Amino acid sequence: MGSFALEHSKLAYRADFVVYALAVVLIAYALLAAGPRADWPVMATLVVLGLLGWSLMEYVAHRFVLHGVPPFSTWHADHHARPTALICTPTLLSGSLIALLVFLPALLLSNLWRGSALTLGVLVGYLAYSCVHHAVHHWHGGGKWLRRRKYCHALHHRSEEAGYYGVTTSFWDTVFRTLK
Repeated sequence: MGSFALEHSKLAYRADFVVYALAVVLIAYALLAAGPRADWPVMATLVVLGLLGWSLMEYVAHRFVLHGVPPFSTWHADHHARPTALICTPTLLSGSLIALLVFLPALLLSNLWRGSALTLGVLVGYLAYSCVHHAVHHWHGGGKWLRRRKYCHALHHRSEEAGYYGVTTSFWDTVFRTLK
């Protein structure tokens, strides 16, 4: 299994969680320890905007890329066929996409601190998505919220009609009327 393999070994699959958790901790620490105090309110707002932006990116990527653009749709169909297999986006690919599509434009439009803050929000969202997606496929039990996420994701996997694209939230499915 290479760097861009979709099905991962247990070690590579778990490493994804460790890499993103470390990135979140390190960037948050850098912002708090070295970021300009005067920018803290703006940076906090950007973290929240990045997190909210992630939820829309999650929905759009799942609905339009993973269910509509070859070869991604073919790869995602394999996940639907084998939902407990350790299939996920390679860390190198997801990290590169976040760096190129979030951090770099934010850096070019603002500065290192603000670009890092926006990226931190997206990374927190991606890590939350990864954890929730893992949980809906591999954990038993959970509280009311997680049981609801499992139910919606099961409908997404089992439904003949497309819908339920949100993994961490049904908000965008509600907005775009893709709850079936």
